[in-house]
Amino acid sequence: MPEKGAEPNYKNPRIEPADHGLGHSRGGWSTKSHVAVDPSGHLRSVVVTPGQAGENPRLLDVLDATGTRVCRVVADKAYAHPSTRAALRRRRVRVTIPERDDQIARRKAKGSVGGRPPDFDPAIYKGRNVVERFFNRIKEFRAIATRYDKHSRNYRAGIVLAGIITLLRDQLCDTP
Repeated sequence: MPEKGAEPNYKNPRIEPADHGLGHSRGGWSTKSHVAVDPSGHLRSVVVTPGQAGENPRLLDVLDATGTRVCRVVADKAYAHPSTRAALRRRRVRVTIPERDDQIARRKAKGSVGGRPPDFDPAIYKGRNVVERFFNRIKEFRAIATRYDKHSRNYRAGIVLAGIITLLRDQLCDTP
C-alpha cells in the first residue's frame, strides 16, 4: 500500500473563487503574472494565474495574447518541457530555452536513440534578463508589489497600467 503524504498545514483550507487569481504555493497565498515583453522591455501581454499554477502551461496563452506573430521566445528552464518545444516548433517560433538537467540525463541514458540536444545560443539567452528588469520596474508600483486588488482582473489591469506608464516614461526620456 503506498504511503500517503503529509497532511496539509491548513486544517480548514479556504476555497478562493477563481476570479480572485489567488492560490496556495509554498509561500502561502500568491498570484503569478506571466508576461511577454519586447526586446526593449515593454509589455506585450500578461496572464494572471493562481500561485500554484505552473509557468509552462501558460506560455502559449501569453504568446496568443500578444496579438502579433512571435518570432523568437527566450525563456528560462521552467518552459523547457518537450510539449512546449513541439508546440512552438509547429508555430515556427525559434526557441532559446536551456535544457533541464533531468532532460539531459534522460536523453543521454537513451544513447544514440535519445536524439540530439535542442539548439541553444548562450549569447541570445543573455537577453532574457529583460523580463526580470520589467518586473523590477513595475514593482515600484505599490499595488502591484503587494497585490492589493481582490480580483485578478484588477491586478492584471494594474500591471497593464504600469507597463503603459513605463513605456511612456521611456518615450519621454528618448525625446530630445
